[in-house]
Amino acid sequence: MWSGKRVLLGVSGSIAAYKAADILRRLMERGAEVRVVMTRNAARFVSPMTFAALSGRPVLADEFSDSGWGAMGHVSVTEGIDVVLVAPATANSIAKAATGIADDALSTALAAAACPVIMAPAMNDRMYGNPIARRNREILAQAGFRFVEPDEGLLACGVQGQGRLASTERILDAVAAVLSSSGTLAGRHILVTAGPTREPIDAVRFISNPSTGKMGFALARVARQRGARVTLVAGPTSLDAPQGTDLVSVTTAAEMRTAVLSRAASSDAVIMAAAVSDFRPSHAVDHKIRKEEAGTSIELDRTADILLEAGARKGTTLLVGFSAETGDIVDRAREKLRRKNLDLIVANEIGQPGKGFGADTNSAILIDRDGSMLELPLMNKSDLAGRILDVVQQLLQRKG
Repeated sequence: MWSGKRVLLGVSGSIAAYKAADILRRLMERGAEVRVVMTRNAARFVSPMTFAALSGRPVLADEFSDSGWGAMGHVSVTEGIDVVLVAPATANSIAKAATGIADDALSTALAAAACPVIMAPAMNDRMYGNPIARRNREILAQAGFRFVEPDEGLLACGVQGQGRLASTERILDAVAAVLSSSGTLAGRHILVTAGPTREPIDAVRFISNPSTGKMGFALARVARQRGARVTLVAGPTSLDAPQGTDLVSVTTAAEMRTAVLSRAASSDAVIMAAAVSDFRPSHAVDHKIRKEEAGTSIELDRTADILLEAGARKGTTLLVGFSAETGDIVDRAREKLRRKNLDLIVANEIGQPGKGFGADTNSAILIDRDGSMLELPLMNKSDLAGRILDVVQQLLQRKG
């Protein structure tokens, strides 16, 4: 994915430094060459030998010692780098960068870097909220630095607050957003729908389905990593939107219809991975229906068929649908592709272990309007998203 890309990973003195080893591993799994620079305090938490062993390259931890990077290690370590990622970034390392101080391996390397810089802060919540710390981040943001905001949760000091190092996935999304400018989908606008919709019965009850949005969010993330401008129209879900995507949150099928149809014409491709409710109560109310006052049946109306409407008015937009079925999934998918005027349909079988709603893995059969069929085995949804987008890229290239 990132073959040929060079990432400089800066590690500063925080208890979260141990997480940098996982970040390094994940960067390398994606094909990146990773060089590591550490502060002296970071080396108190994790040995430079750990990062050297994982990266297969010498680690710059002391700009005045023989590190393997030469006499000007802080300069040579930054040669040819595509992006600098400081994770974790302490209040001290951020303050040094904001004021131009260069007095250790990391701060001197940052001063010499001529590429985008991403910082992922990790610190006590009061330190993070300190007005001087906020000012330092603002100075760096104005200079073009990017930040991955820390998570909220239990901190090392034992209090709850915002200051935990962001998840590895969010940090990798930020790196992808920088590296994707020359990706295979650069210049394309991809609209993805994800998650379930909810159709209210009353103020507290609704009709929905078990969709978690994992497939749609994986598609949005991979499309963004490949350089696309991504709009993600998502129903209710607990997932964090991939870094760099434009999230449009909706609840009902009607809201999703409005969001999709108003944006479809300006998109190069629309990928409808959402599990839209097929029915809604005919007479929803805005108060809670008391159990003893409720009837034993609910009258239902059909919701709008968003995919059918999008197919009828798609123009030059590439339209991708999903078909989650039991039984004869191929024939049903082919009929749906024809009836809804799709360019590609992703058919998958639900109700099987490790597949479908809520699972981290899935298998699929991809069928295009020319009848070509590609059967994909069980794999994680991120990998499946990549295989689907491979086909989307090919179809977009045919369209010109």
